[in-house]
Amino acid sequence: MKAKFEPLFESYTFPNGVTVKNRLALAPMTHYSSNDDGSISEEELVFIKARAKDLGTVITACANVTPNGKAFPGQPAIYDDQFIPGLKKLAETVQQEGAKAVIQIHHGGISCPSELVPDGDVVSASNIDRDNQKARALSTGEIEEIIEAFGEATRRAIEAGFDGVEIHGANGYLVQQFYSPYTNNRTDEWGGSVENRMKFPLAVAEACQRAIDKHAKRPFIFGYRFSPEEPSTPGLTMTETFQLVDALSNLPFDYLHISLMHVLSTPHRGADTERTRIELVNEVINGRVPLMAVGKVNSPDDALAVRERNIPLIAIGRELLISPRWAAYIQEDRLEKIEYALNLKERDKYDIPNGLWEVILAAEGWVPFTR
Repeated sequence: MKAKFEPLFESYTFPNGVTVKNRLALAPMTHYSSNDDGSISEEELVFIKARAKDLGTVITACANVTPNGKAFPGQPAIYDDQFIPGLKKLAETVQQEGAKAVIQIHHGGISCPSELVPDGDVVSASNIDRDNQKARALSTGEIEEIIEAFGEATRRAIEAGFDGVEIHGANGYLVQQFYSPYTNNRTDEWGGSVENRMKFPLAVAEACQRAIDKHAKRPFIFGYRFSPEEPSTPGLTMTETFQLVDALSNLPFDYLHISLMHVLSTPHRGADTERTRIELVNEVINGRVPLMAVGKVNSPDDALAVRERNIPLIAIGRELLISPRWAAYIQEDRLEKIEYALNLKERDKYDIPNGLWEVILAAEGWVPFTR
């Protein structure tokens, strides 16, 4: 391995004492390949095994914490104890390859297609009818039930043998819908001011932490993924993101995970537009919790550029679809083996599930490929 890449492969110890073998993580990617009932399929085990060997941490695809939180066909579920045996296989598959297994837990809110949720009853922070999306506002009782469901999902992750959970508070899903003024126009205790809109994310975090304290018999990794800005007006700006990050940094998280389209992008509003978002967010955190960053990290030099900005953890998504042994090729100084586009004539070597393969072909440009 070239000496300059050694910072990517230094071991790292989370605040709770869990050590991972390097700074690289598999980003949680929707794979559309769980069984129709939400149980884990053999196809997704093959997919995750092919990508787990060389990484310190593997964050598996978001799993819905309630039946009405399902946002994708083929999404894994974690809302009932019946799913624990399959989830155990998933965790063991990752761990057998030497990585720590973290499962992302999730509720899609208004992003759930009506055909995927019971009775087509799509819910969100508020009543919404815009942009071909419709949802009804959750009642106070339902809000409390979903908060508890995140806690129960955490318990199941512990019982399944995972090394950690990551709350999916990013990409416009329910946790973010409560914090965003674009999707939350409530006038009760769950809406209005920044503090009220923040109550749901913080309550979810506290429910998960209670479950960890009660059920985990060993140190358990606890993460939170967030998106820093929204394009809509009203919508989240960097100013509101700094407020959320500041609050999250005071909780016992082992990392915060910033979700970006491009990891070195700069803000649109609410902050210095000449500096990268990851640098600005890291300043707000001020050493209280590690930051993980993701977004168009393709080449080894891309990853190094993130690491050099004092970001301890780097998540990689689409590039590991294309080149599952990406990290090994860096360590073996075989950079020429890294691919940057899928070769459609060699599909079998990628171990990509059928559902995900069809999505890739339909969304040309999302993952580069050659015919």
